[in-house]
Amino acid sequence: MFKLNKLSAVIAIGLGSALPVQAGLLDDLIGAKYNPVSTDKGVAPAAQKGSFTKPFAEPFVYERSAADDANGDLQGIRTDNKCEGVGANGKLRCKPAAGTISLLPNGDFLYFNALEGTEDFEFSILVDFGQKAINDQTRLMEIPRDANAATLWTRPVEVDSGANPDGYEITELVPGLSNKETNSADGALFCADVAMLADGRIMAVGGTAYYSEPGNNAVGYGLTELEGLKNSRAYNPNTNTWGQLADMNFGRWYPALVTLPDSKMFVASGVTKLIKPIYPNAPEQSGRNVPQTETFDPNADGGKGKWTVNAETGQRSLPLYPRLHLLPNGHVYYNAGGQAFNPNGQSYDQPVWNIAATYNPANQTWSDLAYAGFPLKFSDAGLESLTQILNPLTAQNAAMDALTKTLMSAPMKSPQALQQALSTVTTTNPEQMAQKVVGSGMRGSTFSVMMPLRPNAQGQYKDASFLTAGGVLPLVGATSPGGYVAVASSRIDTVKTDGSNITSYESEVTGSLNETRWYGSGVLLPDDSVMAFSGGDRDGVAAPGVEFPRKTAERFDPVTKKWTQMAVANNARTYHNTALLMQDGRVLVGGHAPISTLYTKNINLAAFGFSPNDGRDPSFEIYAPPYVSNPNRPVLVGFAGGNGTATGNGKTEMRLFNKGQQVTLEMAPGTDMGKIDSVSLVRHTVTTHLTDADQRTVIIPKNRLAITGTSVRFNIPDQAAVVPQGAYMTVVRAKQADGSLLPSKAVSFMLKHGNQGVMTANARR
Repeated sequence: MFKLNKLSAVIAIGLGSALPVQAGLLDDLIGAKYNPVSTDKGVAPAAQKGSFTKPFAEPFVYERSAADDANGDLQGIRTDNKCEGVGANGKLRCKPAAGTISLLPNGDFLYFNALEGTEDFEFSILVDFGQKAINDQTRLMEIPRDANAATLWTRPVEVDSGANPDGYEITELVPGLSNKETNSADGALFCADVAMLADGRIMAVGGTAYYSEPGNNAVGYGLTELEGLKNSRAYNPNTNTWGQLADMNFGRWYPALVTLPDSKMFVASGVTKLIKPIYPNAPEQSGRNVPQTETFDPNADGGKGKWTVNAETGQRSLPLYPRLHLLPNGHVYYNAGGQAFNPNGQSYDQPVWNIAATYNPANQTWSDLAYAGFPLKFSDAGLESLTQILNPLTAQNAAMDALTKTLMSAPMKSPQALQQALSTVTTTNPEQMAQKVVGSGMRGSTFSVMMPLRPNAQGQYKDASFLTAGGVLPLVGATSPGGYVAVASSRIDTVKTDGSNITSYESEVTGSLNETRWYGSGVLLPDDSVMAFSGGDRDGVAAPGVEFPRKTAERFDPVTKKWTQMAVANNARTYHNTALLMQDGRVLVGGHAPISTLYTKNINLAAFGFSPNDGRDPSFEIYAPPYVSNPNRPVLVGFAGGNGTATGNGKTEMRLFNKGQQVTLEMAPGTDMGKIDSVSLVRHTVTTHLTDADQRTVIIPKNRLAITGTSVRFNIPDQAAVVPQGAYMTVVRAKQADGSLLPSKAVSFMLKHGNQGVMTANARR
């Protein structure tokens, strides 16, 4: 079994004599010891681990052809297998896996596949995929509230979203040396990012055009290329259909999408050509990810929308799928995390990915905060424009602005302030210093969870904290995707705001995970704890198929700042796994669509303890946290006046509320109302590749609640950046004797801002 017995000693030497670190500590941080289930660290008692259901999957497979993709009622073949026979088009019929998944407003789930077509390889993904890839399938899944009813799957129309039926204009290096006529996979949803629009539709931007370069249609093989698409499309849950929106100005593979306070959409990063990012028509863009950012107005052009390239000051070099979040003051925060690719580095300027930063949509400007993990703010030294100065497209203007700012104001608040900041960076505790070094900088393949937003004494939401854990060693300054070896380190970064100002950036080392974890999915539960699911012990992109899976879930306690091992999942889920909170407080866990083994064919080495690599896993399983079976769990009946409103067409629509509006909840008779602690508003999850930039939980504390009888009344916050438009779950939490929170099941509503339009979603009947 593969072990990294000497790696900790090597890294200890590399960190230098200034860091007196014991190798045993680094064993824990970087995973030199393979230990699938730790017995000497934090393990929950058996009765408090929670539990996973048995895996379940779609019962049918379907033929894949252009005609059938538009037919949502196509007759399938029932089978328990992942794939079933070769269809008329010469390709295997296979079930899709949840590489991307969204919780729709009515509680159903939309998901789509990842890397579709890998089952048909003859030789290697490197030479086959350019012509064997297929546009990814999507599915609508309804998990019934009645435990005795069956889960239902429906094929949306069009099943692959219908993009680019006439082909995609790819970016050729040398004209004529690619198989650009291949149209079987020039509109793939794989590697698009997703977000919920204000009206409840699910928007997907970017994606993949597959082709071979060099390659030839007659030969059928070549060197695979994955090109980022300009496409935007939206799924309408009311009609189960996909529709095309306006195209972006830049093709983007692995971009990041975030909703702005005015309900416009902001997109950053992505790459136009993944494997060979060379652009003869734009040489200044070569060798890097897309630095230009864009903003989408969904109301323009009759609802098709319009993309606008932001100002030069809105450019920034970022990793793929940068971990972005909307701060309470409306700025976009980059939490120094993302995906990295290519053994020799994805971008020549990737060292700047280590710097946490914020983007101000009002003036379309980025400001550097700090080297992630260390609290020395760059603005204290007049360096908030450092990244812009290092960007060749913005260097001249950024340098002049920085020089002017330096001459107009003191670059340092005071020598005392600098000394105080430096004292927090250095520490006499060797263990904490080692954790800071290992856990600082850009975190590859890590989740980034925004912790619950809480108001200050004046009822205003100003501060936001973000938990990251696991991922790979942050070595993007040297190579990419970093150290390849997963870490267990965990940290919380806090950004404090005051109006349009960022007043401070703080970073805190927390307890480490009990296991190292690459590509783990993080889920914030309604009791304020965070769960980590799935993943592997090392980078599954560097050497796919030879990573050990992480099946043991872990729980982060926000009070003790420590991780505890919980229940063990049934199936291994490494690359392209997903997890999201359900309305009843359980967690839906799915996915697993690995790259073919060592970039050849799907060769399963699970018998040797490695992750299964015999194709994707279309199954799901549901994790029930301990609070689900607690007999004292409060019972939320719903909103006063009902949870939906009848319409003239016989359908029922979800309740629609405005920001700032007063809302009344009704609890079940017999509820101990004295134990009610708070209400939380949880935005519906829309996630892919570990990212959900709109993920947020907003706390309404007890001193902001009016409790009368079995009614709980509160006002939705009126800060648009705290509660962007979209779908939210409402949860009532009771405080238990030990101080922990016991959440109810949720009821959902659609939130709008003032007179802005919103399409209310049909409630499930």
